Amino acid sequence: MSIQEETSFYFRQLLSGRDFGINNPIAQQMVNFAYLIGDRDTGECVVIDPAYAVRDLIDIAESDGMRITGVMASHYHPDHVGGNMMGHTIEGVSALLEHIQVPIHVNEHEAPWVLKTTGISQTDLCSHSAGDIVKVGQFDITCVHTPGHTPGSQCFLTNGCLISGDTLFLEGCGRTDLPGSNVADMYNSLNTLAQLPDSTVVLPGHQYSAPSAALLSDVKEYNYVFKPKTKEQWLMMFGHD
Repeated sequence: MSIQEETSFYFRQLLSGRDFGINNPIAQQMVNFAYLIGDRDTGECVVIDPAYAVRDLIDIAESDGMRITGVMASHYHPDHVGGNMMGHTIEGVSALLEHIQVPIHVNEHEAPWVLKTTGISQTDLCSHSAGDIVKVGQFDITCVHTPGHTPGSQCFLTNGCLISGDTLFLEGCGRTDLPGSNVADMYNSLNTLAQLPDSTVVLPGHQYSAPSAALLSDVKEYNYVFKPKTKEQWLMMFGHD
């Protein structure tokens, strides 16, 4: 398994508390992944789920000769976009906008949650429907609406990679007992992702398992969330709303 390395495809998977936010104990505890994806030929990239230390992420991109032209948010939780969590204030998109003025790409169903969590303005958002494409240089990033963990959770599909946020982990899936969560929606979303090519590389929103990426074929074989074969079995295993 490997990321499809085209000479112009720019990809960085960055772990909170290790690659950015190094001295932040919450970043170390939460083990979030942020991603930089772009086109080396144009020098453009987007950052997915910036939190904890946005200046670090900007600096990493700039040290690679890239400039961040947009933010793509998988969902509204503070460990992905900033805000207040467990009594702690987490830096995120609001702080990033103080450094660079770029659009914040969110799913249309997640927009009000992102606004409330981050305190940014409606004019900062670029709301998307399922299947919308964000272009970064020559590369397309497809927004895959995957409600369940939150109403407007979205994954991002590009160049054979699926950045799966908190919808799908290599082991398990996102919680469905939080505000805006829905167990039945999560089942449907996981089935949507299961239809992607087996060669798709799954890149999750947290490092909850030893590997940082896996082929979708392996995730479907070994991840217990794919064991139920019907929605009824799923609801029996994971509970009703």
